[in-house]
Amino acid sequence: MSNPIASVARVKQILDQYDLHAKKGFGQNFLTDVSVVKRAASAAHCEGAVIEIGPGIGSLTEQLAMLSQHVRCYEVDERLPRILEDTLSEYDNVEVLLQDFLECDLEASVKELKEKYGSVAVCANLPYYITTPVLFKLFECKEEINYITVMVQKEVADRFSAPVNSKTYGALSVESQYLYEVKTLFKVPAKCFNPAPRIDSAIIQFKKRDVLEDVGDVNAYFNFVKACFVQRRKTLFNNLKAICESSEVAMKVIEDANLKPSVRAQELDREAFMNLYRVYLKR
Repeated sequence: MSNPIASVARVKQILDQYDLHAKKGFGQNFLTDVSVVKRAASAAHCEGAVIEIGPGIGSLTEQLAMLSQHVRCYEVDERLPRILEDTLSEYDNVEVLLQDFLECDLEASVKELKEKYGSVAVCANLPYYITTPVLFKLFECKEEINYITVMVQKEVADRFSAPVNSKTYGALSVESQYLYEVKTLFKVPAKCFNPAPRIDSAIIQFKKRDVLEDVGDVNAYFNFVKACFVQRRKTLFNNLKAICESSEVAMKVIEDANLKPSVRAQELDREAFMNLYRVYLKR
């Protein structure tokens, strides 16, 4: 391929040809670095079908189309489907849906794609303003998605992949790491976009855990985790008081979980949190 969509010259040509400008309301920043989209697509485990959210002008889509049997794209900007039809004209395995991903029936979509193509992965350069709701929609999908590979703000990637007792370790870290093995694959400088955002990005990957520890109602467990981090600077005891029947019950939960009264939520790893929750349920 002599002139990939993600090249600086091709992006400029497409933007000029269609008099296209990034819409802030859609969180648009067009990638202009071929190596970034190639690395992201290569890491995505997208040999079956792949779902992309926010394809833009097709920079990442093109690389996914070369590696996947089928690419299903969700796009909300009504200007872009006709442009994508042009930029991706040589690929017959790309499907562009003019639809808000947050409103789609994801489980039905994944089930359909899995039946046709064997496996479904997600790979996307996520608009910053919907990163968290998109990821939680993916996390909560009852149809299995083994790999989610997405570009997000670097600080958001740091929160998801944060190790225990670090400054960025919080409820998002605990929740995502319960469901997935999470790792940041590589950083993406702001200069790799047109227009350049004010902050750097990162490619982060979520790999579904083969076996999940049983915590009963997962949503209830996640609500418990959030409650433990409500006042981050305070001790776990202070946060537990708000959801326990009394201070005495909160202290007993901590003691029965073999934790110190002075412990803070950010000091608890995955196993410690699951143990604490089980003790909390028996209170």
